[in-house]
Amino acid sequence: MTKPKVELEVPPVDLDVGEIKDILGFHIRLAYVAVYRHFMTTFAELDLTQKQVSVLWLVSDNPGVAQTDLAQRLYMDRATTMGIVNRLQNRHFLRRGPSPEDRRRKTLYLTPEGDELLVRAKQAIWAHERWLKSRFTQNEIKTLMRLLDRIHE
Repeated sequence: MTKPKVELEVPPVDLDVGEIKDILGFHIRLAYVAVYRHFMTTFAELDLTQKQVSVLWLVSDNPGVAQTDLAQRLYMDRATTMGIVNRLQNRHFLRRGPSPEDRRRKTLYLTPEGDELLVRAKQAIWAHERWLKSRFTQNEIKTLMRLLDRIHE
């Protein structure tokens, strides 16, 4: 069963926000909300969150990755990562396995269903990326990514 596309309410654009308009973090937040809103609309029928897609993609690129390493790479705490992994495992998209080096560590692998879902998710990601990148020139995209890297690295 496919879910209908999610239409999230857009705030009024004529609202005077006052001095906060000069706060960089405020603009980053507004940009994040717009990107998130479009992502949720694009991914509604797949019933996946941004974090779930990231987990599937990274596990696909790194079969056998330890759950703790995945959490560190995605800057998520262990409890959040475990919750995401549990949900994906319950939906039969991921499976856990013991680490060959340390039996206490859990490694992650995509199931065949997870592989199929990731193919569909990547198609949705590319559509989402086209929407986002359509707002910028190629040079602006490179500059923006370089500037954003300075914030999160």
